[in-house]
Amino acid sequence: MNDNVKKQCIVLLSGGLDSATVLNIALKEYEVTALIFDYGQRHKFEISAAKKIADLAKTPIKLIKIDLGQFGNSALTDNIEVPKNQEIGKEIPVTYVPVRNTIFLSYALAYAEVNNIFDIFIGVNALDYSGYPDCRPEFIQAFEKMANEGTKFAQGNKKIKIHTPLISLTKAEIIKTGTELDVDYKLTHSCYDPSFDGLSCGECDACILRKEGFTKAGISDPTNYI
Repeated sequence: MNDNVKKQCIVLLSGGLDSATVLNIALKEYEVTALIFDYGQRHKFEISAAKKIADLAKTPIKLIKIDLGQFGNSALTDNIEVPKNQEIGKEIPVTYVPVRNTIFLSYALAYAEVNNIFDIFIGVNALDYSGYPDCRPEFIQAFEKMANEGTKFAQGNKKIKIHTPLISLTKAEIIKTGTELDVDYKLTHSCYDPSFDGLSCGECDACILRKEGFTKAGISDPTNYI
């Protein structure tokens, strides 16, 4: 066996700042396949951003199309106004997509099982975030346990590992980490309510957290805002 051959992993790549950083972290030690989800989100610009990020990193992608919009009840998939300039983290916001990370990780788990991959990376964060319940360490730990009990991996010696390298970092720390790894943040898209030509609104939770992160990091924000 060639010791120089990198292990394989899966990275959930949304096209946002966090997942782009996670991709570059994973690339240091793994051969990566990026999973990109077209899940019925209204802000489609993130899909093209994810493709550009993967292309720059010379990372193969698998685009998965599902329709979470059929369930509604989220401003990201339904005809619900995206809140602007609201207090962040006080309660679960209407931009939360019900069980989205559970679904995304389940697809990643299926791909991992079929391709005998044991490492999955996701860019969840439990500090500078909107309060989504599926971004917490408790959720990740519970999913990892389920993954190792409910798949063929339960019968083997090797176990699935869900990697969350950003979960305890502030947005500023994430940006500093990514900058050190030469992440091109100009390619990333965070906004929940962009203009028709892709300009970020600057007022939704995602934009506010992004702007504050660059300011606290002391790094120029390359985002084009309205």
